[in-house]
Amino acid sequence: MEEVAITIIGAGVVGLAVAAELSKTHNSIVLIERHGTFGQEISSRNSEVIHAGIYYPEGTLKARLCVEGAEKLYDICRKNDIPHKRIGKLIVAVDREEIKVLEKLFEKGRGNNVKDLRLLSKSEVQKIEPNTNAVAALYSPNTGIIDSHSLMKHFFTIAWGNSVLFAFDSEVNLLNKEGQWFVVGVKQENYRFKSRVVVNCAGLSSDKISAMAGIDILRKNYKLKYCKGSYFSYDKPSPVKMLIYPVPHDELAGLGVHSTLDLGGRLRFGPDVEYIDSIDYIVDLRKKETFFNGALKIIPGLNENAFIPDMAGIRPKLYGSGEKIRDFVIADESDQGMEGLINLIGIESPGLTASPGIARKVAEIIERLDG
Repeated sequence: MEEVAITIIGAGVVGLAVAAELSKTHNSIVLIERHGTFGQEISSRNSEVIHAGIYYPEGTLKARLCVEGAEKLYDICRKNDIPHKRIGKLIVAVDREEIKVLEKLFEKGRGNNVKDLRLLSKSEVQKIEPNTNAVAALYSPNTGIIDSHSLMKHFFTIAWGNSVLFAFDSEVNLLNKEGQWFVVGVKQENYRFKSRVVVNCAGLSSDKISAMAGIDILRKNYKLKYCKGSYFSYDKPSPVKMLIYPVPHDELAGLGVHSTLDLGGRLRFGPDVEYIDSIDYIVDLRKKETFFNGALKIIPGLNENAFIPDMAGIRPKLYGSGEKIRDFVIADESDQGMEGLINLIGIESPGLTASPGIARKVAEIIERLDG
C-alpha cells in the first residue's frame, strides 16, 4: 500500500490555501477532491467579499483569522495580479434605534483590530453614497471584493509547482486509523493508501468525513446544518459604488439582504437565510418581492422588474435558526485517539477571507505534531 505524509480532503479555497502553505515546507502531499476540478461548491457560490472582521465575537477564530486573512489577501493580490478592489462597505442604520447597533459593531470591530472604521452621520453618508437610505452608517474602507477563482488558481499553481498530487474525481469512502497511519479509501477503482496526517477541508461534507474517521459528531457538536443563501442580480446600472449592508440579524443568522458589486460593477443582492435538509441550488422566483422590499430599505428607488434570479450557495453552519453563533472548528483530534487528523468544520463566512490565516494555523498544528 502506498504511503504519503499528508492528505488534504477538499479542494475549495481553504483546502487549496492549506495545500499551498504546507507544500512550502512538506513533501509527499495529496489533495483529494470529489469533483472534476477545484472550487465547485462553497468557494464558487458566495459574495466574493474580502471581509474586514467587524461582526465576529472578539477573540474567536473567525475574528482573528478574518483580520489576518484580509491583510494577507490584499498582499497576495497585489503581488500576483489577482483581480480585486478595495471598494469599502457601509453598514447603514435606517432609523435611530439601529444606530445603537452600529455603535456596538464599531466597538466590536475595534476590539477585533479592524483598521480605519468610522461612524458616519447622515450628511457624511450622503456625500459618499447619496443613493442610500441611512440616518447613520458604519464605514469600513478596507472591505473589498475579489475574483475567487483567480485566488484559487493562484493557490493551486503554488501547490502544483511544489509537487502536490491532485486527485480530482476522487471521493473518499474510507478513513480508518491504523497505528500511526490513516488508511484512506477512494471510491473510484476502490483505491487505498496510507497517510500520516489527514486534513479535513471537505466543506459541506466535513462532518461526514469526521464521522467516517470515527469521531462522534453528535457528541462533539460537529453535525452541520445546511444554510442556503439565494442571490438576485440587478439588471440596471448600480446606483451605489460600494457594498451596502443593513444592520445584522441577532446572532448573525444572516447579515440581511445586502448589496454587493462584482469586479465588473454588476449589483447583486443576497444572500438570504434558508435552512434546508438537502443540497439544492435553485433560486426560488417567489422570493423576488422579498428581496426587492429588503433591498429597498437600504437603497431607495430600485426597480423591481430589474431583479433577476442569480445563484444560490450553501453555508455549512454549526448552528441553526435562533441558536447561538459558533466559531470555526480547527481541531487536532489527538485527544480522540486520532493523532494526525485535523478537522476543519463549519468553515462558512468569512472562510474565503480567512483562508490564508486558516492555512497558517493548520501548518502550526502539523508543526506541533511533528514535534
